Amino acid sequence: MRQRSTFLFTTLAFGYAFLYLPIVILMVYSFNDSRIQSVWNGFSLRWYSSLFNNAQVIDAALLSLQIALISATIATVLGTLAGLSMTHMGRFKGRLLFTGLIAAPLIMPEVITGLSLLLVFVSTEQLIGWPESRGTMTIIIAHITFSMAFVAVIVQSRLSTVDKSLEEAAMDLGGRPYRVAIDITLPLIAPAMVAGWLLAFTLSLDDLVIASFVSGPGASTLPMVIFSKVRLGVAPDINALATLIITVVGIGVVIAGFVMQRRERARITEYKATR
Repeated sequence: MRQRSTFLFTTLAFGYAFLYLPIVILMVYSFNDSRIQSVWNGFSLRWYSSLFNNAQVIDAALLSLQIALISATIATVLGTLAGLSMTHMGRFKGRLLFTGLIAAPLIMPEVITGLSLLLVFVSTEQLIGWPESRGTMTIIIAHITFSMAFVAVIVQSRLSTVDKSLEEAAMDLGGRPYRVAIDITLPLIAPAMVAGWLLAFTLSLDDLVIASFVSGPGASTLPMVIFSKVRLGVAPDINALATLIITVVGIGVVIAGFVMQRRERARITEYKATR
């Protein structure tokens, strides 16, 4: 039994080291004074200064945040409506086709999705003159198209576990459908909507392949800029950028964990007080 525990601990340690040790090395070398990645030349913040003076990276980061915020918000609204349709509208005509359309972006390779969206934008430009050129708007539409499917699946999964008797009881008491949806359904699926928004935001911020197909001149997202720089060799300021992103994400995870822990303690305290 002890040998088995040692084996599991060793396997787990190697697994975490394989995942996180490269990230730690990247963060350490972001403070390297040398331009050569493999040579440590002393502690320095020169690459952070270089990063904040790099207008191309700053503009790309702001553009990526703008696209992610807009696309995640719209995708959450549309995905929630799609999830509600699949759980509350019964066996409507075309349900199988609708379900297939929702599931397609989940299993479709990103290259195929990006190419198909590019052909759509080119065709609509020739037919109706819109969009006039590929840029920020086309990237937002593309990101909404594939990220709303993830939101729909999350919301549908949450709705499938919700006790429908709560909604039925509210309607029996005279609640109109829209009031039941606002007062009962939305609070129940709010955690799923937040999770879907965060996932859509992350997918949009991280996307490279689809954005490369549907973007145009002057609309380069942060992943596109980073990829173009990496192809010419990893610059030290990219290490600084990655360190900042990891730090922000880590702080967000810690804050979320702290808030969840406080809520759990409050729930336990309230439960004990009622007994």
